[in-house]
Amino acid sequence: MAASPSVPRLLQLTTEQGSEHIAVRCTGRITSETASDFQETIRGLIPETKKIVLDLTGVDYVDSSGLGALVSIYMHASRSECIVELANPKQRIRDLFKMTKLSSVFEGSGMEHFGM
Repeated sequence: MAASPSVPRLLQLTTEQGSEHIAVRCTGRITSETASDFQETIRGLIPETKKIVLDLTGVDYVDSSGLGALVSIYMHASRSECIVELANPKQRIRDLFKMTKLSSVFEGSGMEHFGM
């Protein structure tokens, strides 16, 4: 019996409106397949709040397109005077941000949750 090919886990986003921020729980992978929708969804929330918390607890993989989407979101939010915080990334994701020096981009905007 042949093994069935594994299907990559897509990205699921669950938003929750708080009194002072919007929390977005991310589950899956932020990759070239999902980065565009991810970026469009988060950028669409920016006019609604002054703070967005991206809970990365359920994100197990981010590729270069995902990194680009996160930077684009951060830059768009900054221009709109909105704070983007990254919360609860797995060690693998933290290591990726350190390796690419992107941890410094997000410093001062919630990276204290990042443990950097």
